[in-house]
Amino acid sequence: MFNSDNLSVNSQNHLIIGKHDTVELAKEFGTPLYVLDEDLMRKNCREFKKAIDTYYSGNGLVLFASKALCTMYTGKLVADEGLGADVVSGGELYTLYKAGFPMDKVFFHGNNKTADEIELALNCGVGHFVVDNKTELDLINAMAKSKCITQKILFRIKPGIDAHTHDFIKTGQIDSKFGVALENGEAFEIHKYASTLSNIQIDGVHCHIGSQIFDVEPFCEAAKVMINFVADLYESLGIKANIVNLGGGFGIKYASVDDPLTPAEYIRKVAETVTEIAKERNVDLPFLVFEPGRSIVASAGITLYTVGSVKEIENIRTYVSVDGGMTDNPRYILYGSKYSVVIANNANADTVAPITIAGKCCESGDLIQENILMPEIKVGDTLAVLATGAYNYSMASNYNRIPRPPIVAVNGDKKKVIVKRESYEDIIKNDIL
Repeated sequence: MFNSDNLSVNSQNHLIIGKHDTVELAKEFGTPLYVLDEDLMRKNCREFKKAIDTYYSGNGLVLFASKALCTMYTGKLVADEGLGADVVSGGELYTLYKAGFPMDKVFFHGNNKTADEIELALNCGVGHFVVDNKTELDLINAMAKSKCITQKILFRIKPGIDAHTHDFIKTGQIDSKFGVALENGEAFEIHKYASTLSNIQIDGVHCHIGSQIFDVEPFCEAAKVMINFVADLYESLGIKANIVNLGGGFGIKYASVDDPLTPAEYIRKVAETVTEIAKERNVDLPFLVFEPGRSIVASAGITLYTVGSVKEIENIRTYVSVDGGMTDNPRYILYGSKYSVVIANNANADTVAPITIAGKCCESGDLIQENILMPEIKVGDTLAVLATGAYNYSMASNYNRIPRPPIVAVNGDKKKVIVKRESYEDIIKNDIL
């Protein structure tokens, strides 16, 4: 019934996450409410780490893609599990720094890093920059030189792989705002240029082909392209790329039709491909890096709402309005993302009719799901939207000056607020009369 084995139903027909009654959580902390199952998030971290240990002799590192859910608490959690992290902004970097995250295990991404962000990263001792373009490369080199630092970098490569995913989340093709392309020689030339810079150490290559991918073959194709490029760099320029970072994008189960692979299935096949091509090209096995984000935290999170009204438009549709919406989950309005929804206080009820879940924002497009089969819903019911641990809090906004919800982490019998609910005072704190 559910998209994750951490969800169940108790004798009161209430939805349970971990060991906690979601109806009681909604009463205690209010709605909208993000709930994070810390135990499941840790389990997912361990599955990825175990896969690298098992299928690649531990010669690699799992980075948590912190853009999926960046808080000080989750940063400390993934560090405790032995993972590194990738960040894409000064704000994400600073969050992890303040959480005590080991900066040498941080990879700093982004297609337009500012001078202030680069300086912050250098001052914090960030392990690697994933460099996007020549302008950024020159800036890092100059700033590193002023600090007497030799900075390790990887270049972001566009491997030309079609990941068969939503156009907004495809990133590996030549027509992408990210990185340098192989097809036109751009990637080769920038490596050649970087090898002449005094304060830059080329330590590897990176690619990311897209998100929410259910097939392992695009990752294997990307691995082939990247290992062949590494071999070409060494043969032509004498540049030894020690690290091959293949990014993330592993799909997760949002709806019943989704059928994702396990971390072990993804990594085993990719590791086999890397080993095979490295042997063919007579290059050393690289240090292999992956960047799962969604596949670590999405299924560990749910969002709870309270139903405020049910509006039936005869022969058209029924709108069920909740006390949240695009401010806490903009993914439907952006991508048409599918979610599974449960009446938390009547979890096993039979479905009776299609409904559309509407948010409270002053936008006709503020919807969470459209025309999904649901049981009868009443005003006051608690709705649970599943698999919202990734890219929900991270993408939340204060549109219509709506405060962002809190996050409560559950761990065994324990529960803890890890992000406070915003107040109206928080909304106006930066306003100046």
